[in-house]
Amino acid sequence: MRRLTDKGLPDGVRIVDFGIRSLDLVYALQEGYETTILVDACPRGQEPGTIYVVEPDLDALGPADDVVDSHGMNPLKVLAMAKAMNAPMNKILLVGCEPATLGGDEGHMGLSEPVAAAVDEAATIVESLVHKLLKSD
Repeated sequence: MRRLTDKGLPDGVRIVDFGIRSLDLVYALQEGYETTILVDACPRGQEPGTIYVVEPDLDALGPADDVVDSHGMNPLKVLAMAKAMNAPMNKILLVGCEPATLGGDEGHMGLSEPVAAAVDEAATIVESLVHKLLKSD
């Protein structure tokens, strides 16, 4: 988050660190942002530190039959619950980073070396997306 705030993004861009507060994110999505960019770990089987930009298919989310964990964050479950609550979700992008581990049960907290090395790249990608989206308005 600090890297993004240090970039001095344009007025009207809101940066929030929800951490593991998934329910807070569900309610924030109710505000109907034109575009939401989520930044999170995104395990897709590549080398740790690999950055992805994914536009989740909101129509394929399915029902929100799993309760969102109030002490954990799963972006797809959050989006499914927000959709079930009729959140006016417009464009959603996920800037994800391939984790080395997912911590917790594996006993590792904090960022692994490859993920920590990718933070600046992820922040630059978010900044680029913001500027591109604002130009297309």
